[in-house]
Amino acid sequence: MRNRTKYAILLALCVIGFWLFENLYTPATYSNTDGSITDLVESNFLPSSTTGEIIKHNYYTFSYSELHEQPEWVAYTLKKEHLTYDDRERPYFIEDPKVKSKSADWRNYRGSGYDRGHLCPAGDRRFSEQAYNETFYTSNISPQDKYFNAGIWNRLEQKVRYWCKRYGDLMVVTGGVLESDLIEIGDEDVDVPRTFYKIVMRGSPDESQVLAFLIPAKESQEPLEHFLVSVDAIEEKTGIDFFKDQPQAWQTAVEAKVDVKGWKF
Repeated sequence: MRNRTKYAILLALCVIGFWLFENLYTPATYSNTDGSITDLVESNFLPSSTTGEIIKHNYYTFSYSELHEQPEWVAYTLKKEHLTYDDRERPYFIEDPKVKSKSADWRNYRGSGYDRGHLCPAGDRRFSEQAYNETFYTSNISPQDKYFNAGIWNRLEQKVRYWCKRYGDLMVVTGGVLESDLIEIGDEDVDVPRTFYKIVMRGSPDESQVLAFLIPAKESQEPLEHFLVSVDAIEEKTGIDFFKDQPQAWQTAVEAKVDVKGWKF
């Protein structure tokens, strides 16, 4: 009888400990505590924010939507020297301390059937431990179908790395299209986008070349070129002005067209 009581107490302690770890434990922040910022997109190329909450981390910038519990866009610079294949230990997904309301808890995704899809890819940030870990804030993820995440979305991310290696530094802006009437998951009602976009720009401000993709959030074997659209088309879908601080003549020339000249697929 005495042994049974001991086992019961031990079991209860284990259950309580596991619950506390699952629900209350949060690893240390991944942010650089000295306040330094590096590798940010030039501010005059950042999109507008429909929410007014723009957050700058060391290696990417984003606009967070509390209503949808995810970013409406993530912007970052990809440089040739970032393209490494260093092995990194995957850290925990944690809430973002810079988001006023805190970003959605990763547990919203548990049992949902959706992947925690990176927007700034971890694979683009292998060159340093901090840069890699920063991509595991839940402010950098969006619910994605696993076949989409591992399929055409991954192929596009790989193509962006290929373009960086071939052409040099790129600016990337990406996110889910946050509409009304989306499916929601978890206790915090994280919205599941039906469509994702990615805008890739290279060249100097005077000679910029831009590609924009709008892809339904399901796996497809169609070539990436099939999903090319104008920046204007993505602006119409999202309500975001992607190059708001550029001269109107520049926006008219760059955003209205789909031009693959000079891009190797």
